[in-house]
Parts: sequence; C-alpha cells; structure tokens
Amino acid sequence: MMPAARESLLDAAYAALARRPWSAVRMVDVAAAAGVSRQTLYNEFGSKDGLARALVRREADGYLAGVDRALAGPADARDRLTATAEWTTSTARENALVRAMLTGCWSERLPAPAAFAPVRSGSTVPAQRRADGPLPSPTDFVVLVRDRAVAVLGGPGEPRTDALDLARSCELVVRLALSCVAAPPAEGGVADLVRGALHRHPVA
Repeated sequence: MMPAARESLLDAAYAALARRPWSAVRMVDVAAAAGVSRQTLYNEFGSKDGLARALVRREADGYLAGVDRALAGPADARDRLTATAEWTTSTARENALVRAMLTGCWSERLPAPAAFAPVRSGSTVPAQRRADGPLPSPTDFVVLVRDRAVAVLGGPGEPRTDALDLARSCELVVRLALSCVAAPPAEGGVADLVRGALHRHPVA
C-alpha cells in the first residue's frame, strides 16, 4: 500500500475517534471513509489494535516533530523552550491521544492502554512493525523532549557542569509544561510560568 493510503486510513480513524468512542469505531467504516476495502485495512494494520497502535504512534511522532520545530525557532534559548512548552500544552489540549500519552491518563473514549502493549509483529509493513513495538511512556516523553532541547541548545564544548545545568533547566520546562496539561494555568499562564522558571534557572 502507498504511504498516502496508510495516512488516509489513519486520518479516517482519527476523525472517527473524534466523533465516537474507540469501542464504537468500526473497521468497515474507517475503510469506507478512506476509500479502500476492509481487507486492505486489515492487510495494512492487522487488527483494530494494530490500527490503534499505528494511530498513537503517528500522533506521538507528530508531537515530537512539533517539539523539533519549536526548538528550531528564535535564537534565544528561553524563547525556544517557551515555544516548546506552549506547543506541548496546546497540542495536548487539542489532541486527546497526545494528552493521554503525555499524562498516562486514558479516558474511556480512547483505545484501552492494553492495546498498546508491544506485540511480536508479523507485519510486512515497516511502519506497522514500528507501531507494533513499544510506545513512549510519559517518563519517556520527558526524556525525549529534554534530550532534544539539550542537543539543540547545548554547545559541543560545553563544560560538564554547564551541560548538567542545561539538562536540569530543560527538564524543568518539560515537567512544568506537563503540569499545565494536567492543571491548565490562568490566562497567559504557561509562557509566564516558563519565563519565571528560566529567570531562576537560566539556560543562556
């Protein structure tokens, strides 16, 4: 199957999930919405759980791609970290799957977390073999985002103590953003909170 068709199926699954609980989403309806046969859908994902794993993997990849874009922004390190925190909170607010992945709190409308346990993949589709593997936990996301930030903001010849301080500051920002996902701050909140934290723990 062409990657575009796989994306169409994932788009259809995401749209179906926005309208009804995952338990009520039918494979035949996802296939019809994407304009392919149900057999094609099963050939690509293997099962409904396989489709769920692929959908969550795509949303995780999309979130991390947005982190990379935020970190590639303005030259000022504080602005980059603030943009990363704002991306985290806005994406989690708009995307229930990202919110669940970042917090570990899966509502009854979403696929059950048990569906995301790694499986021995017999798929011939490389993207599905990857989706069938382990998915990041909330702790994994903290590490992934922190390490991305350190890689972008840290200099190659940075002293060890400075590198540790940078890693601590980056992790602080990530955890602060995740706290804002769980308990949204007041108007203008996440940016003000991050700037205040970075004032006390400078990154540049």
